[in-house]
Amino acid sequence: MNVMGLTMDRIADIIFSDLPKDERMKLLDMCCEYENEYLRRNGGELYPCLEKTLVSLKENYHLYIVSNCQKGHIEAFLDHFNFWKYFEDIECYGNNLKEKGDNIALLAKRNGLEKAYYIGDIQGDYDSAMKAGADFIHAAYGFGVIREAVSELTEFCRLPELLNTL
Repeated sequence: MNVMGLTMDRIADIIFSDLPKDERMKLLDMCCEYENEYLRRNGGELYPCLEKTLVSLKENYHLYIVSNCQKGHIEAFLDHFNFWKYFEDIECYGNNLKEKGDNIALLAKRNGLEKAYYIGDIQGDYDSAMKAGADFIHAAYGFGVIREAVSELTEFCRLPELLNTL
């Protein structure tokens, strides 16, 4: 849990700290490849009403994904669950080695977004959204707490309702 939200290289530095850097990176690459293939084949446990909520959101909003994950991870998730139809663009650390705040800003610029909300569950997500000039919604059902007063989401299925109040 203490590595949630970190970039893959930082995770490798923590988990495989006893290995030389080149060996850490080789092992990381193997783990990422295995994880992506596992996710593509087996999926994972989804939040309740996830697809129903995505359908509802897509009626009124443009949806994007930005993550600190490895290259191919988002694609594996979208492939397995056939969720490509809900998202217009994706970006991640594994694609370009840019921090999340830079990738939020890059995705916003690439898609001509004047206003954006980033939904995240840890302080680093909040910090990244602020760096990118995006508004932030705390996914309080996730892994962390946010030090600042922000809009809070207790269940993913309540996101359309929350967005209507903002």
